[in-house]
Amino acid sequence: MSNNKIHTFKTVTQFHTMAGLPKPEHPLVSLVDYGLVDYQTDEKEISWIQQFYTIGLKRNIQGKFRYGQQQYDFDEGILSFVSPQQVVHLLTEKPEVKPSGYLLLIHPDFIWNTSLGKNIKNYEFFGYLVNEALFMSEKEEGVIEDILKNIQREYHANIDKFSQNIIIAQIELLLNYCERFYQRQFLTRKKSSHEIIVRLENLLTGWFHEDTIIQKGLPTANQIASELNVSTNYLGTLLKTLTGLSTQQHIHEKLIEKAKEKLSTTTLTISEIAYELGFEHSQSFSKLFKSKVGKSPLEFRTQFN
Repeated sequence: MSNNKIHTFKTVTQFHTMAGLPKPEHPLVSLVDYGLVDYQTDEKEISWIQQFYTIGLKRNIQGKFRYGQQQYDFDEGILSFVSPQQVVHLLTEKPEVKPSGYLLLIHPDFIWNTSLGKNIKNYEFFGYLVNEALFMSEKEEGVIEDILKNIQREYHANIDKFSQNIIIAQIELLLNYCERFYQRQFLTRKKSSHEIIVRLENLLTGWFHEDTIIQKGLPTANQIASELNVSTNYLGTLLKTLTGLSTQQHIHEKLIEKAKEKLSTTTLTISEIAYELGFEHSQSFSKLFKSKVGKSPLEFRTQFN
């Protein structure tokens, strides 16, 4: 494989070939023993876009490992999630101690026109990319491994008209457990989670400085997430869990705070304040202000006269 080339893997079989594995037993779903993976390349790093879903349970990764924007200790098992069209970057240097675990590969054709096919986009952790892996306790890891083995046993058996429905039901069960474990992680990994909230507050305070807001306009949830080096879905779920507010609501809270400050301490007109807060039209500002405060900007100002 050549340097800096991004490869495309359209099928589960192509991944098996690249990983040095035998042909998959089922062309659309496969459970791979991570300890048997031997990437067929001399490159130190390879990149690819895959056109299937991957759920990876990884263990025994020694020391520190760079996962997304942070470094973590891998004393416990972790789950990572990759959806079709996402870019994967992988260091292929052989470790001193070979990691173990499983990779579950699911081609979209397998879930087409099923309940899972309709709902899989609702599992937001597929959108987290590599900003936050799911860390599990030994007990949680056992639950996930049992489900993975059930999936493997089902496609090992003779395929019949029930096989697809049973495998899909197991995948849905797996994803529902992952949602439960992610919610637990948001609440228990308080330090890193609360650091993001502090950084969010500092970012919004800086953004709503007069020069910045006039130059950049009102921030969007996507822009804020990008500045914090996390995905939009991940930030939204984290904030909802810890604060009860979405990213957009946090932006509006800061905007209303600045608006109240200007209305109570300056003689700027409503139009001038709207402009300084990034609004092209003062009517849009007044409508948002009244929806959040219960009073128009002018009614709020009269309290201080």
